[in-house]
Amino acid sequence: MTSETSETIKPPPPPGGPSYSGWQAALARRFKFAEYRTNFRTEMLAGLTTFMTMGYILVVNPLILSDAIFLSQPRDLFSELIFATAVSAAIGTLMMALLANYPFALAPGMGINAFFAYSVVLQLGISWQTALSCVLVEGIIFILLTVSDLRRHLITAVPEGIKIATTVGIGLFLAYIGLGSSIETGGAGLIVANEATKTAFGSFREPATLLATIGIFFTAFLMLRRVKGALLWGVVGTALLGWVLGVAAPPTGLVEIPQFPVHLFGQSVRGLAGINAGNFWDFFAAMLVFLFVDMFDTIGTLAGVGKQAGYIDENGELPRANQALLADAIGTTAGAIVGTSTVTTYVESAAGISEGGRTGFTALVVGVLFIVALLFGPIFEAIPAFATAPALLIVGVLMMMSVVYIKWDDLTEAIPAFLTIFFIPMGFSIASGLSAGLIAYPILKIFQGRQREVSLVTWILAAIFIARYAFITFRFG
Repeated sequence: MTSETSETIKPPPPPGGPSYSGWQAALARRFKFAEYRTNFRTEMLAGLTTFMTMGYILVVNPLILSDAIFLSQPRDLFSELIFATAVSAAIGTLMMALLANYPFALAPGMGINAFFAYSVVLQLGISWQTALSCVLVEGIIFILLTVSDLRRHLITAVPEGIKIATTVGIGLFLAYIGLGSSIETGGAGLIVANEATKTAFGSFREPATLLATIGIFFTAFLMLRRVKGALLWGVVGTALLGWVLGVAAPPTGLVEIPQFPVHLFGQSVRGLAGINAGNFWDFFAAMLVFLFVDMFDTIGTLAGVGKQAGYIDENGELPRANQALLADAIGTTAGAIVGTSTVTTYVESAAGISEGGRTGFTALVVGVLFIVALLFGPIFEAIPAFATAPALLIVGVLMMMSVVYIKWDDLTEAIPAFLTIFFIPMGFSIASGLSAGLIAYPILKIFQGRQREVSLVTWILAAIFIARYAFITFRFG
């Protein structure tokens, strides 16, 4: 572990106690518990924490996609979209656990799902079946790029300062997501929209805002007292308080039978027949945007969260990067087949890492919970967004600590790093911040006559990002 990350997240204590036997010993060897100084309790708690902080996707993703994916009217396929969301997340996360042995969770990406629904389907007029074909094609391209080893080199090409800045930016992004979630959707409302100032501080007249604030101090107290599972208990405690006080509706039941996506499954393959001379270039442009956003969101997340967890080695590389990227590619391809938009690695994985999750067993727990959630949907749907705000804020604090390792006295390093940090939360996209930093980095090095410090692959990355903006500008306004 590097000195930078050891200051941010300390490794969990050695497992201690009696040796494992039987199936537990087999799992401990498979996921290398001894090497990562972890144990079943820590990994399971980390997995549960990650799931609780990203479980909102089970409701939010279907809400967004159902505005575009429907048979006769919006949201008539909502139940099927819940199934598609959970299954695609489970497949991608389990692949991450089994192929890469990392505690990273995957699910349909926020932002890219809105692009799918509102830009590709509703704005361009491409059928939702053909839009799913865009996701399927880019997933297959991802697999080919991963097998060819190209994507691993892309991670290595990200300069060290921008890797650190990505970690910091992701921390701010998580805090912004948690605090800025809308009151109307059950969020904390600590940051609200304002016509004059763009954003403003929320009002404590809103019960959800007050409860989120209480939850923040409660979670901070648990963290300071070194209570194991502090982030998870913060989520659970805040949710329970909301249910008891009537601020959020309690679960309406315990178990429900999931609805298989009979109207969604395989439509991405059938949608290929909808490509014609009239929509080919729109299809191609949309597919490229899916490709760019998914690729660099994943690269940014792996670099940032990997840095936080101490996985990035002295050469700036993420061990088993190809396996991690392949899991992402498989998740995207499987997601398109079952009927959802691009699957990507989630920054909320940092919450589980903060709880000590270090191996793929954490991801295995998350993947299983996504499947279990299909049966216990009423409970998970009842956890309000304001209850997850404290965990996301605390994780943001932990990820912010590495900002001191950026070379602020070197403007060719400081400016790209700042742009990366700034645009990740403000652009509401990891790809936006990473692209700003990587475009600025080689240009500023040229300005100071230090272009030899820029690798060829970094130049290629900058060119790809410029091409990405060109496609977005000319095809989507």
